[in-house]
Amino acid sequence: MTDSDGTGTARLREQAATEPAQAATEPAQTDLRRIGAHPDHWYPVALSRSVRRRKAFATAFAGERIALYRGESGAVHALEDRCAHRQVPLSLGVVEGEVLRCCYHAWAYRGDGRISQIPYLAKGDGRPPRGVRAYPVREAYGLVFVFPGDPEKAAAAPFPELPAFGSPRYRTMTYSRTVHCHYSFLHENLLDMNHQFLHRGVVGRLHPELLRFRSDERSVEARYLFSHTGGKRDRSAGLLAHEGIGGATSSDVMTIRTGYPYQTLDLVPENADHPAFRLWVAYVPEDAQQRRSHVYGLLMIEKPKIPAALLLAWPFVRHFTERVFAEDRLAVEAEQKAWDEQGEDRNHEVFAPILELRAVLRANGVPLGRPPGAACPGSVTCEAAPEAFRPS
Repeated sequence: MTDSDGTGTARLREQAATEPAQAATEPAQTDLRRIGAHPDHWYPVALSRSVRRRKAFATAFAGERIALYRGESGAVHALEDRCAHRQVPLSLGVVEGEVLRCCYHAWAYRGDGRISQIPYLAKGDGRPPRGVRAYPVREAYGLVFVFPGDPEKAAAAPFPELPAFGSPRYRTMTYSRTVHCHYSFLHENLLDMNHQFLHRGVVGRLHPELLRFRSDERSVEARYLFSHTGGKRDRSAGLLAHEGIGGATSSDVMTIRTGYPYQTLDLVPENADHPAFRLWVAYVPEDAQQRRSHVYGLLMIEKPKIPAALLLAWPFVRHFTERVFAEDRLAVEAEQKAWDEQGEDRNHEVFAPILELRAVLRANGVPLGRPPGAACPGSVTCEAAPEAFRPS
């Protein structure tokens, strides 16, 4: 029972804001904050510039510590961040050519995780049968992505497509920071534009009108009409949107989409036929309980007719976006703190697109706290996982 719009997006549900909304209640079901991000997707785990040649770098996905290193060839490799010998982090090690050598006893590992040398063993001495887990890794858009799930699914898994990133029409501003909350709070914050009162000191009084939203099994999209209704605004808001958001008589159309597990935002100013800026963002859980998320964002801003104007405005645009993000962070971290204190989600949500979003995140995620013997990613049990997927 699907339909399609002009972009070919399949959907089960599309609703205009003027139509009656679904009942603003959530049936009793698993607490969304106890649902983890599904590992069978490509996730950014570092900025490319942070992984320097012949250096190792420590990162993580959902409590799994990962060591990235860039070999002499420039290729990036991703290994489980522990030596199979004494469990010392490999991210403390030394890169030699294309191998990573543990800082403790100098065990050396290839990019596929196999042990290439144990320097103090004689030629005929016994060696461990396996090394450590290696993760599929890709580098794109100035980010390093890993595939933390079933490695056999990596090749077929969709990879983010960002045509605006390499377009001469746009210049990209990159964001990377940790926020102390479950990733779902971040999805909700961006999709629900009714929270503009939070930003009244930065953008003035904005009126977001929900035009329509649509959803299917893996995505939710909401489209808003933004109008400025008064109040003082940061000048950079107009610079960012070509005198859009905040212009006294202008209205802008903003489209936000969660296409699991990523999120995008496009802003089209009044009388324009393409976005003034496009945002792509991923929320990557860092800890095992997924109450801490690393936000990787790419803000692609259209260059004005005089490109030098954007260069001059760049620091001011960065300052404006950081102010907005700081206010959002304050709110989502407060939500997480309330959840921690209460031990459960006591939200009383009334906005239909957020109810749809929660259903998508819940359906596509995996329960936290998987018991021993339960299915691991890839429909195999942890005890029966393939050798390449299981630590030594």
